[in-house]
This record gives sequence, structure tokens and C-alpha cells, in this order.
Amino acid sequence: MKKKKIETIEDKLKYEIAEELGLMEKINEVGWAGLTAKESGRIGGLITVKKREMKSKDNLNKEN
Repeated sequence: MKKKKIETIEDKLKYEIAEELGLMEKINEVGWAGLTAKESGRIGGLITVKKREMKSKDNLNKEN
């Protein structure tokens, strides 16, 4: 029996960004491995940007 994976923030961001980029149809048809290096890199880059923004907001909230 396969263990259910706990969804991480990165997983949530990955799906959110793929949706924003209009890639969900492709992912549903061929899976994540079917993405080009450019598409995967774009998703990874945007995940990094969003995580950095989240961390920055969190730090601002802690200072106030």
C-alpha cells in the first residue's frame, strides 16, 4: 500500500504556479515529467520568488 504524501508549501505553490502559467492541462495529460526544462525551470523560479516574498512578509510581521 502506498503512503499518502503530506502536501508541503512547495507542492501547493507548484500547482498554483502551474495553473497560473496555463500548464495544468498538459500536466494532467502527460504528468510533471512531460514538461520541458524551460517550463519546469519557470515553475521552480517562481516558487523561489514566492517563498522569498512569504519569508519577507513574515519577517515584517515579526518586527511590528
